[in-house]
Amino acid sequence: MSLRLHAPVVLPCDPSCAVLRDAAVDVVDGRITYVGAISDAPAFDGEVRSLSGILMPGLVNTHAHSPMTVLRGLGSDLPLLRWLQEQMWPNEARMTPADIGTGMLLGAVEMLRHGVTTSAEMYFHGRELTAAVLAAGSRVVFGGAILDVPGMDWKSLTDEISAWIDADGLRFGPGERVELAYGPHSAYTLSAPQLTSIALEARARGALFMVHVAESPFEDEAARAEFGSVPALMKASDVLGGRVLSAHSVHLSDDDIALYAAYGVGVAHCPGSNTKLASGIARVPELLAAGVAVGLGTDGPASNDDLDLLEEARLAGLLARVSTMDATVLGAAQALLMATRGGADALGRDDIGALEAGRWGDVVHVAADDPAFATGLDAPDSQLLANLVWGSGSRRVTDVWVAGDHVVAGGESTRVDRHEAQAGVAAVARRLRSA
Repeated sequence: MSLRLHAPVVLPCDPSCAVLRDAAVDVVDGRITYVGAISDAPAFDGEVRSLSGILMPGLVNTHAHSPMTVLRGLGSDLPLLRWLQEQMWPNEARMTPADIGTGMLLGAVEMLRHGVTTSAEMYFHGRELTAAVLAAGSRVVFGGAILDVPGMDWKSLTDEISAWIDADGLRFGPGERVELAYGPHSAYTLSAPQLTSIALEARARGALFMVHVAESPFEDEAARAEFGSVPALMKASDVLGGRVLSAHSVHLSDDDIALYAAYGVGVAHCPGSNTKLASGIARVPELLAAGVAVGLGTDGPASNDDLDLLEEARLAGLLARVSTMDATVLGAAQALLMATRGGADALGRDDIGALEAGRWGDVVHVAADDPAFATGLDAPDSQLLANLVWGSGSRRVTDVWVAGDHVVAGGESTRVDRHEAQAGVAAVARRLRSA
């Protein structure tokens, strides 16, 4: 399959966040082969689509629990630990594998409609979850959740992911849409030796190790008392050194940030969830200044409560500014890069998150017929980026391609009946309420 997409503006999300005018993106056999001015484009034998508006890479959601669409709204006024213990964990214990597939299907559709083509999911029942992602046509980095709590055997959960990777490989599916990873929940649901054991399994396979770190100021008191911080615990326990993604990472010291920079730890910044649960404001400017790869995450749709990554980009910029009282500390270009290239870097991926030759053809079209773009697509680069990040967001995402496959057209999924997916989630939610 060969596809050329031509638009007035292309945002490749290269490190400089360049704005290309009257440009094209070529996708052949799922991979990008050319990005640049249409006047310089090579001869092309395939489908050509001319679009209005803006083309940009598919967004990368670095931390989510998307099957929780079935739990959306529960405990919405509780702090983190009470929200988990009183609402989430009791309801999740009643969810079946089919429920998780139902919740993930709607979550994948919702994200695609917002331009999110990849999500890193920490959850259970990976077979059902990944099947739902493949049905919707998006991508997933599935980190099988691992906890040592009543009713769960952390070792069996770890062995399950190891066996799956050994059987099917780290990445598989059409367009390598599925990547497998390890999802140890946190240092307060697993001991230091358990984290060490899981990290060894992940490093042996080159797999991502994704873990909640320092989300609230109260969750890690025991770790701070013994080690000084959760990042220090991770270093002392030989967790660092492989591909590590630290979700939330709100309450980090200067030493923690330096440790992350030294070991190449990626951070999944979740500003919407962090503010809704009153967890705090992460030190994003300091992380970026230290050279830490920072991506954006929505967290779960029961803690955020949406799955809109451009909204997270807007929040990330606003919170960075107000927390430092510096309106220049994080601009629109940097916020957009965190939602795209930065997210790929945080996950340790160089095949998504940007429009560059060799990467997968995950492309998003944002229509310009919106008040946010009334000043024109010929506005200066900085103004155009500002209008996208601060003004438009995802509301004018009309088309999405994943590995060159057209998975959203006219704002709706081409593969899944959204109304049926919503009805499926409604049925699960009703059953859980009546249990």
